[in-house]
Amino acid sequence: MRPLALAVLLALLPSLAAAETTGQRLDTIDAGRGLEAVGRLDLGHDGFCTGTLVSPTLVLTAAHCVVNRDTGEAFDTDRLVFRAAYRHGRAAAERRVRRMVIHPGYDPSSPITLRNIGNDLALLELNVNVPLPQIRPFPAQGRLQPGDSVELLSYAHDRAEAPTLEEDCEVLRRNTRVLELTCDVDFGASGAPVFVRTAQGLRIVSVISAMGQGEGGQAVALAATVEAGLADLMGEFARAPRLTVSRKSLRVGEQDNSSSIRFLRPDD
Repeated sequence: MRPLALAVLLALLPSLAAAETTGQRLDTIDAGRGLEAVGRLDLGHDGFCTGTLVSPTLVLTAAHCVVNRDTGEAFDTDRLVFRAAYRHGRAAAERRVRRMVIHPGYDPSSPITLRNIGNDLALLELNVNVPLPQIRPFPAQGRLQPGDSVELLSYAHDRAEAPTLEEDCEVLRRNTRVLELTCDVDFGASGAPVFVRTAQGLRIVSVISAMGQGEGGQAVALAATVEAGLADLMGEFARAPRLTVSRKSLRVGEQDNSSSIRFLRPDD
């Protein structure tokens, strides 16, 4: 199998000029019916990312969205707000974040590598459940192969007030934890869900982490697969319901070997 592309991690840069995007812009709640679980994750004064509900209280996003890249510290959860189905100043539900867990393999101080992109996952727990059935969280799906079709729903710096749905992406290449996609991504799309359409409806297969250059200079998106990482993250939430995250350094590599996920404790 040919190697995956090298990439540059996505970061929110509001000052960039708007770029032309492909896909259908979902400017109203009606236009995005059934997709209300995807929302904008506001990061205080540090911009925004995209996130998706995988349960009534848990939002899946990219780890680099919730980490200060200069210090390597997790953001204070008080600054994070998830706005489900955000459209032009209104949301189907708006919730603050109570705690979060970041994949232990993600190293904010590391150079850009496919390994780090593959570990670029985080789960955020909301302070209050979102209403069901008005908002339906998305389940995860298993492994995809090159040539499979996927769909992407994302906010970005040039579509901050309403997301765009791209329905004709394709998996170009993959390794164990990273998909290389033809999807059109831009700054702010970090954490956006990549869906596969099944007979039971849309399923999340990966989370946008980076953008890069494929063969022949083609722009590509790189996404962390959820087939293993999401189950591990959700399992740790269930086992430690009162644990909260601190702002101290992630100190990647010091996690407890008895668990695939390391929580950040106030006394770390």
